[in-house]
Amino acid sequence: MDSDQPDTDVTVAPAVAETADDIAEMRIRGAATIADAAAEALATQAERSEAETPAAFREQLRAAARTLYETRPTAVSLPNALRYVLRGMEGETVAELRRATTARAAEFREDLEQAQATLGEIGANRLRDGDVVMTHCHSTDALSCIKAALEDGKHIEAIVKETRPRKQGHITARQLRELGVPVTLIVDNAARRYLDDADHVLVGADSIAADGSVINKIGTSGLAVNARERGVPVMVAAQTIKLHPDTMTGHTVAIEMRDEHEVLPADERAEIVGDATESVAGDAVDSSTESAADDGLTVENPAFDVTPPRHVDAIVTERGQFPPESIVTLMRELFGETTDEPWEQGRSRDR
Repeated sequence: MDSDQPDTDVTVAPAVAETADDIAEMRIRGAATIADAAAEALATQAERSEAETPAAFREQLRAAARTLYETRPTAVSLPNALRYVLRGMEGETVAELRRATTARAAEFREDLEQAQATLGEIGANRLRDGDVVMTHCHSTDALSCIKAALEDGKHIEAIVKETRPRKQGHITARQLRELGVPVTLIVDNAARRYLDDADHVLVGADSIAADGSVINKIGTSGLAVNARERGVPVMVAAQTIKLHPDTMTGHTVAIEMRDEHEVLPADERAEIVGDATESVAGDAVDSSTESAADDGLTVENPAFDVTPPRHVDAIVTERGQFPPESIVTLMRELFGETTDEPWEQGRSRDR
């Protein structure tokens, strides 16, 4: 049996740290892409581990998982991927643990790839020939529905919101054009006007709570409210890796607050507050070094918002389509009633 105490000097492979940084900086984005990258990173950690004992190997994998987990607090596909891989980390020797972990990661990635194709086929059944869909942000799950509809021979057009401040809608527009879909790109504030031309609102999800609430890119909730007023159905395309099992036990979903410079670069901030700061501070304060906290201007940049289930018509997954209020049934089927965090196990003991 291994020592009850895990190694305190835990080595995380540089590739894991690089993946974590790419996720945090949104060079890796999209729930499915994040989950795939996380599983691959754990497999890399397993392959490159130089641990000499099973306890040390397990703690290295858990440390790698913690490094990845801490990057995006609301990207629930990330912890779901980590849970899946770590729960397959079985064996009595380092070699057995390594084989089990890499196999589990490969299995997860294969299932993930198939899940999106299946989801797309199910979602395409809700789209008719000639439909116009309005999209928000960039979602590979949502795009898979459009792609499957095109493969069925349907003509689909898209109204794409640019989705500030990072303009992920530009990625959506580019990929739709690559598929041959006619695209109308609009600024976010024009969505209400163009809803009259849309047959569906089609969005993805960063995570979905047990009550059917949808956590997605900021602006989704307002779009859904406007769509309901206009009588335009809202379809959420989301693989089951985006279901948030912790919400079954009363946990709330943290909303990530991103850097203000995505909204207001430093030079533009200076244009707004420069004169005012100087007039208040006088000659005694150098406005170039004045902290943002003292200049009277606060910039908020929430990454996500929460859309109540009453504004969503259907949640489409690879397991079928569900009214949002019944998604908890699927969640219980997949995750049980409670969850734990395998990357936290063994911090005080490792068996």
